[in-house]
Amino acid sequence: MRIGILNSGGDCPGLNAVIHGVVGAAHQLGWEVIGFKDGFEGLLPPGDFRVLKPEDTIGILKLGGTILGSTNKGHFAAKIGAGDVAEVPREIVDKAKRTIDQMEISALVIVGGDGSLTTGLQLFKAGWPIIGVPKTIDNDLSATAMTFGFDSAVTTVVDGLDRLNTTAESHKRVMVLEVMGRHAGWIALWGGMAGGANVILLPEIPFTLEKVAAFIKQRDAQGHHSTLVVVAEGAHMPDGEQVALDSNCSGEIRLGGIGEQVASKLQALTGKETRSTTLGHLQRGGAPTSFDRILGMRFGVMAVKLAEEGSFGRMVSYEAYHVDSVPIEEAVNKLRLVEPDGEVVQAAKAVGICLGD
Repeated sequence: MRIGILNSGGDCPGLNAVIHGVVGAAHQLGWEVIGFKDGFEGLLPPGDFRVLKPEDTIGILKLGGTILGSTNKGHFAAKIGAGDVAEVPREIVDKAKRTIDQMEISALVIVGGDGSLTTGLQLFKAGWPIIGVPKTIDNDLSATAMTFGFDSAVTTVVDGLDRLNTTAESHKRVMVLEVMGRHAGWIALWGGMAGGANVILLPEIPFTLEKVAAFIKQRDAQGHHSTLVVVAEGAHMPDGEQVALDSNCSGEIRLGGIGEQVASKLQALTGKETRSTTLGHLQRGGAPTSFDRILGMRFGVMAVKLAEEGSFGRMVSYEAYHVDSVPIEEAVNKLRLVEPDGEVVQAAKAVGICLGD
């Protein structure tokens, strides 16, 4: 038995833990593992790959990124924006399939997010033996309660807020921290709550800066002269627009800059010195947390189990502390967004956090 594995889309902490899990579990069954480099691009003839043995995974649990490389560009990009799906051209699929057939790959494990798994679903419908593993720091994949990389990203946000808090208090400033979260505000919500943010602005909850400014003034009147504001990059300004830097080569809008806009407007409304910081790709880098290492490894082991059972077209999932699987089609059907009236949001409001609504 020979199985393949590839990482596709943006990188995140925990990818190497999945590889570790797949290689270790496959080795116990006497199987060979082929790691395709740079995502789906490694499938194109003549194939760009490496054989992965247990000794190749020694020490990779603590490493961020991926030893196989990844890409969210190239011939296999099948997701363009929210809900816009473009199929990979048939000739590209056929070329890659020849590589799979010639190498006698019995199962292909795709570790990726919504876009990558959309591609995986197309390949499965074309007859490929596909198994999906969910990967996104945004934690916005449907059909799984948690994805690896999210906990590590939240930890980075918390560390940033801890550092900003001391300088904010020293100068009685408002500090705005822009974090990742294109469509879903999970990183902003969890990171903000854990990091002691006073204001959290999400894509799912419309806000007005006047309400945020009134909240800051109220804090000032109560003797709290510094305020921490966390805003997700995908949050909509009060006029309904998202703030974008530019478009990437795939035509997808590259978000960023809302932190600066929020800071500028809050300073004008409150008269308080306000500064903005953008974490950006710091959230994707670095060593994974212990939770992400274990979850990634468990996902890899489950992927091998699905291959052993011949359960293709399924994605590994995590629900109620248990790792199982669901049809990939269920996972890419819709994004999992923060519920404005959900328990976590209500908990944030209960302790006095302002969401600008």
